[in-house]
Amino acid sequence: MKRIELIENYLDELFQDPKCELNYSKDYELLISVMLSAQTTDKRVNEVTSVLWNRYNSLEDLKNADLNDLKNILRPLGNFNKKAFFTKEIATMIVDKYNGVMPRTRKKLESLPGVGRKTVNVVFAELNIEPQIAVDTHVERVSKRLDMAKSEDDVLEIERRLRKIFKRINWSKRHLQLVLFGRYYCKAINPMCNECKLKEICKYNKTTRK
Repeated sequence: MKRIELIENYLDELFQDPKCELNYSKDYELLISVMLSAQTTDKRVNEVTSVLWNRYNSLEDLKNADLNDLKNILRPLGNFNKKAFFTKEIATMIVDKYNGVMPRTRKKLESLPGVGRKTVNVVFAELNIEPQIAVDTHVERVSKRLDMAKSEDDVLEIERRLRKIFKRINWSKRHLQLVLFGRYYCKAINPMCNECKLKEICKYNKTTRK
């Protein structure tokens, strides 16, 4: 069986129907949650957004929110001062520039404060706007360990390689599967190599765990 087929089969075995672990009920909530997730965990983001969405349950409310209150809510996250400012500005721009409707194009979304390529890729994939692969730390680590990317590749190059490896129709699913695999199995510290069915094709297992 070919290496990529082995990887795909194992990902399907572990995560038949992968789900995004960020909690949201509105598209802009997903957008802001993904922005907030930089340098922190989805679990911690969900803890603060449970308070945030309850207190400010519309874009208008977020636009008019007291910045210091937003900072206090987001304090458990890294870079909470900047993220509070981004949250308020994203809401303000969507309300003022896009009539309260979150835009659905990359150019417009990436014009929002704190929103970059990875965030847009996650939003596009999760909302079924178009198939995408977003490269976070988990996807990067797994891709390099399983030799789907080179050790020196940056996130853009890894994304390019993964888009060539996997069928476009499966991009969004593979993205989520790789995230979850990296989060719960192929962890940065103490990965579960002994029980992994991919250990024979894993560079990390071969070079680090002799």
